Amino acid sequence: MTKRKAIFPGSFDPFTAGHESVVERALPLFDNIIIAVGDNISKTTMLSLSKRIELIKIVFKGDPKVEVVSYTGLTVDFAKMHNCKFILRGLRTSADFEFERAIGQTNKLLNEEIETVFILARPEHTFISSSIIRDVYKNNGDLTHLLPNRITKADLEI
Repeated sequence: MTKRKAIFPGSFDPFTAGHESVVERALPLFDNIIIAVGDNISKTTMLSLSKRIELIKIVFKGDPKVEVVSYTGLTVDFAKMHNCKFILRGLRTSADFEFERAIGQTNKLLNEEIETVFILARPEHTFISSSIIRDVYKNNGDLTHLLPNRITKADLEI
């Protein structure tokens, strides 16, 4: 039997409660989900690549269906290399949809065998973004409802 494998790509700087929700809700749909943390040297990040991976591994510790790895290059190439037929994406807003639709259509053009699957954010997560978390963090705000339960503000310390 062919395994249904998906990748969930992103920079995850940092990983949010919304990201966690997307993965948890997608787990029943797939045999395995690879959370692919993008390493884009042209993008300035708050957290190092190794720290981002470490935090996501904390969130899914003990779940054999979730793997966390880094990647560079085209997402469809990474998917093909890992025998993934699905790219998982979360949608918070209509602007997200338009952006993700264009990327999904480009990925389909680059590799006809890979499907993009969208999961809508829960209403309580629609406003949460990594950039909002970075801003709240830098200004000493309460991150309790923005981060996954297993990650604390102290975990973000650089």
